[in-house]
Amino acid sequence: MKLLSKLTAVALVAGALFFSNTVKAQTTPANAFRLGLGIETGVPTGSARLGSTFTLGGTARLQYGVSNNFALTYTMGGYHFFPKKDPVTGKRYGSYGEIPIKAGFKEFFVPGVYVAGEAGIAFEKLEQGWGPHRLDLSPGLGYANKSWDLSVRYENFSGANQDHFGLVGLRLAYGFGL
Repeated sequence: MKLLSKLTAVALVAGALFFSNTVKAQTTPANAFRLGLGIETGVPTGSARLGSTFTLGGTARLQYGVSNNFALTYTMGGYHFFPKKDPVTGKRYGSYGEIPIKAGFKEFFVPGVYVAGEAGIAFEKLEQGWGPHRLDLSPGLGYANKSWDLSVRYENFSGANQDHFGLVGLRLAYGFGL
């Protein structure tokens, strides 16, 4: 997962550069951009739980406030699925990851609490190279204050040949205005 590590490092460095230049309080004002840098962990679902124990990743989310309660989002990052040991051979299953690129929305229905939905594409990275790309659908529920964003979501990766799996994830992000 060298590529996943590099992508995470690039996202963190870009976030640090933005942070050092334009720190502002988090709100959801209309006509304003925000950037959130998050760390994520989760439990694999579907066929992914057969060969992996948990997931860990990082994402960067750009958010644009359409109104004070509604925002459009663009998220990209990476998730690593940590492999289990094969009970028959005692060797670990192959390591893999997903690199999602998604667009979506956040709707604040009470102050600080929101529902979110995202759709996009996820590129699978295997030890041997690139795997198939998949449709990525992700509904979620979260809480955001002036600086922090905590959310729970279900991430579904589905392929053309009925190959479906996903994760139930928890995301903690630090956000700031641009």
